[in-house]
Amino acid sequence: MYTHFFNLTQPPFSIAPDPRYLFMSDRHREALAHLLFGVGSGGGFVLLTGEIGAGKTTVCRCFLEQVPEHCELGYIFNPRLSVEELLQSVCEEFHIALPASASVKGYVDAINRYLLDCHAQGKNNVLVIDEAQNLSTGVLEQLRLLTNLETSERKLLQVILIGQPELRTMLAEPGLEQLAQRIIARYHLGSLSEDETGSYVSHRMAVAGAAGAPAFPPALTPLIHRLSKGVPRRINLLCDRALLGAYVENTHQVTRAILRKAASEVFSGDETPAPRRWAMLAGAVLAGAAISAAALQLVPMKQEAKPVAATAVAKAAAPVPVAVPVGHESAEPAMRELAALWGQTLAAGEPCEAAQRQELRCHQGKGGLYELRQLDRPAVLTLRDGPATRHAVLVALDDNKATLSVGGVKHAVSIASLAARFDGSFTTFWRAPRAFRDYVPAGGQGADVDWIAAKLAQLGRAAAPAPAQLFDVRMQERLRAFQAAQGLKADGMAGPRTYMRLNQLGGVAEPRLLADRKEN
Repeated sequence: MYTHFFNLTQPPFSIAPDPRYLFMSDRHREALAHLLFGVGSGGGFVLLTGEIGAGKTTVCRCFLEQVPEHCELGYIFNPRLSVEELLQSVCEEFHIALPASASVKGYVDAINRYLLDCHAQGKNNVLVIDEAQNLSTGVLEQLRLLTNLETSERKLLQVILIGQPELRTMLAEPGLEQLAQRIIARYHLGSLSEDETGSYVSHRMAVAGAAGAPAFPPALTPLIHRLSKGVPRRINLLCDRALLGAYVENTHQVTRAILRKAASEVFSGDETPAPRRWAMLAGAVLAGAAISAAALQLVPMKQEAKPVAATAVAKAAAPVPVAVPVGHESAEPAMRELAALWGQTLAAGEPCEAAQRQELRCHQGKGGLYELRQLDRPAVLTLRDGPATRHAVLVALDDNKATLSVGGVKHAVSIASLAARFDGSFTTFWRAPRAFRDYVPAGGQGADVDWIAAKLAQLGRAAAPAPAQLFDVRMQERLRAFQAAQGLKADGMAGPRTYMRLNQLGGVAEPRLLADRKEN
């Protein structure tokens, strides 16, 4: 409904688990590490809990992509089962021939034979049970009994239980003490931090094609975090309704008032959406039959909407290869390939140290595609390859596909397939001005301060400042205003990202990532 108004290719805050929008916070990565550790340790049970909408499904999806090849995987997503139904489901998931005798003993015997056969072939078996808080005590006890089969080194069946916080309470009951003692790894997935909330919102907007001034200014992040409690699903509900509200009120930036109104509509006492006032109004606008002239002025229909939509459909319809290249085992050859895009051949030694001797600085980030779109420069990406990591150079990015280079060979991949393997970590280069300092103290002077003053004056179309400028309160405020306008952290500190953006807007020749980017 509002996508054309914000020039987006699709709604950015759908609660559907779209892999294109994969966002892994530090907490999600830690939860994933616990799951992978549990599988690699050979123990019986692994426990992952979290509030509704905390991202357990996201972690589980990433885990399923990284399960070692020698593991046979079963996944049960509807655990409201009797003991017999559970055993039948296990047989179905592992493609075990169902016994002629449909009894608990028949199923257990068939499963045990299968596990022993797999062990003889060097295979492990992992059973993932989602929404495990719905398991009965009897079913949990049967699962424990299935893990009794073991060698001197490992259990022949490993079980991963994923559920809401009440699952922890269930497993603390005296009757399930034996099962609780077999849990070798536990992790409770908490909410996103305030900074992570801001990155999450920006990431989803970027994947949806947002460019230019952010629809959610950085100053709104604390309020978004407070209203949503840092829960990804609540963030999605809140931000989706806020964009709808901004659309109805004909503004391209969400305000505090819009955000609070959105919260009042989507978060009622039971956290279900309240009556959709904005949705009803927007629907009436689009229907057009009973719309007054005043309403038409409130939400003007853009004449260029059709061409934009046609372009978006054409892009979406274009076939895009989805296979992501394996990449380099080491980051070093990828870094040297990246340096070549800057016209540099790195000397022997550690790449970042070699680059600094050639007036290039390394910058590392963890924000994924959002940060990369913001920085608008090629970068070395860290890709997941099972338990291992690989490295490739991202050389181009648009709304639907990315171009990766490995050893000079370019591969076009879909955003979805890249998101499935990209762990969010990257390294890129930037050019620092002469006499660059990592920290400029208040009231400081120097060539780097003069450079900042000159760039800000150039962008503001003001006269070139005199030498020996002071990094005083006035300059810090000017820098803070620039950062806020560019969607950067408005801290008044001259960090690498601020320098990068000043370089870009100031016309410094650098390799770019977004070929069609238009500066604002």
